[in-house]
Amino acid sequence: MSLFISFEGIDGCGKSTQMIMLKNKLEALGYKVLTTREPGGTPVGEKIRYILLDKENAGMEALTEAYLYAASRALTVRQVIEPGLAGYDFVLADRYVDSSLAYQGQARGLGIDTVYNINAPAIGGLFPDITFLLDAPASKLACRSEAAPDRIEGEGRAFQERAREGYSILARRYTGRYVILDALKGKQRLNEEIVHEVLKRMR
Repeated sequence: MSLFISFEGIDGCGKSTQMIMLKNKLEALGYKVLTTREPGGTPVGEKIRYILLDKENAGMEALTEAYLYAASRALTVRQVIEPGLAGYDFVLADRYVDSSLAYQGQARGLGIDTVYNINAPAIGGLFPDITFLLDAPASKLACRSEAAPDRIEGEGRAFQERAREGYSILARRYTGRYVILDALKGKQRLNEEIVHEVLKRMR
């Protein structure tokens, strides 16, 4: 049985780090693990990622943004995730559809259900078995990144907090797959909690 696991949270929460730490731990235990990221994950998807995150594209319409994320996601699902679930023990995703629901649906104000309907053909009913939400206030995470902010990261704390509100709504809606973690805990402690939860689901 393969497991599809996504990592979610506002920018700076540490999800990318935790995904790689889980990958390394699972591979050390002998499992085959595939990782991907959104937007991106495929050659065309990476080009869409560049458009979405390029600061020169400030002022992009929210609906255009939502459709670009869905376009990248459709490729990732069909070219990476679905084949990966057939050939690997685990597929780990750094963001998935919940990011669009939180960011474009809630933070941009398009509406979670509206953005879900845009993404429904892209995901074809495929949801993660586990979604790890690394949660913390935007004010506590703003100083974590040393790199220059991309277009989305540069939207500011109020925008990130609206996305966080979106994740809270989703966690209540999808209680069966959501695992909420304190993003302010140490990296190793978080990794231990994540590994424990994954291995528990495997049993």
